[in-house]
Amino acid sequence: MASLLFLALAFFAVGQAGATRNGAQSAADAAALASAREQRDTFDLTVDDLGDLLNGDLVPTLDGCGAGNYYAGQNEADVVGCAPLTDGRWGSTVSVTSQKPVGDTILPGTDSLTAEATATAVVVPRCSFDPAEDTDSPSPGSLDCEGDVTDLDPALLPDMSDLFDVRLAED
Repeated sequence: MASLLFLALAFFAVGQAGATRNGAQSAADAAALASAREQRDTFDLTVDDLGDLLNGDLVPTLDGCGAGNYYAGQNEADVVGCAPLTDGRWGSTVSVTSQKPVGDTILPGTDSLTAEATATAVVVPRCSFDPAEDTDSPSPGSLDCEGDVTDLDPALLPDMSDLFDVRLAED
């Protein structure tokens, strides 16, 4: 009977550790998504950059860690690392540590043990850009956004959130 009780308490400790780890991963995911979204939303889009940006030839290296820190904190974690990607993708990688430890369990050493997690989010185009063939055209080209083709008005550039999605990616 004592063995079964010990085994049940050990499974409870493993469950607590798993819940703490899942919480840290959720915080890292939220922080990475917020960081990449801040990078996207603070980019100063110009007509000259649009084609290169949508084709992946221009990869901004903006810092979005302020938003990442906020969302990690909202999920009871602290950012221990945040940086723009340097591998040719546009986005951020964020590492966090949970603010709350696993807690006191039957297993020794878990009372101060925290969880760590890392997540990467990328900014990906939703549209493609087709430059105008005629250089005298009032429009520099057309945008194809998920099958919706429109001529680009250089005075009214689309919002960055209309042109790009933010999603989690493999590290």
